[in-house]
Amino acid sequence: MKAVINIALKNGVLDPAGKATEHALSSLGFANVSNVRIGKQVVLDIDATDKEEAKKQLKTMCEELLANTVIEDFEIVL
Repeated sequence: MKAVINIALKNGVLDPAGKATEHALSSLGFANVSNVRIGKQVVLDIDATDKEEAKKQLKTMCEELLANTVIEDFEIVL
């Protein structure tokens, strides 16, 4: 089963990479862009008996390794 995990900084957490990208885009003439946030995406195959079991395992993976849950949120898509 294919899983996609989207990880992004929580609202209120400063995102220096997003700010730098926003500034660079503005410098390139894209002045209509704002509030740029940079995240990461993990794509993997998981062998699980059903979707609920897969989501449970993926949630544990995120909490223990893939995401820093103090400052990041994650979304699991199967």
